[in-house]
Amino acid sequence: MSKKEMEDKIIESYQNDERMMILVYAQWCINNELDPQTLYEEAYPEQMTNKTLQDVLELTVPKEESENIPDQTVLNVLQLFGNDDLAFIVQREIDRLDKKKK
Repeated sequence: MSKKEMEDKIIESYQNDERMMILVYAQWCINNELDPQTLYEEAYPEQMTNKTLQDVLELTVPKEESENIPDQTVLNVLQLFGNDDLAFIVQREIDRLDKKKK
């Protein structure tokens, strides 16, 4: 395998992992009746629409058909990919949802 092929495989693997992270985030939002696009725009107002997020939204399922995604899982995945601003917004929503339950 050439150096270029190796680099391409690494990039492809990272992109696939990033898509999975976005899917976890988007499904968590749907499961908690939140709009993934709105939260994303709040975290990153300077960015245009996120094409990958839009693509991944098509892969999400209704809340009733989804497995539960623990809050800590979505936070860990976001932070793993350096999405600290989005993790901050998600944590705020977790806190808000927890207060609602009480």
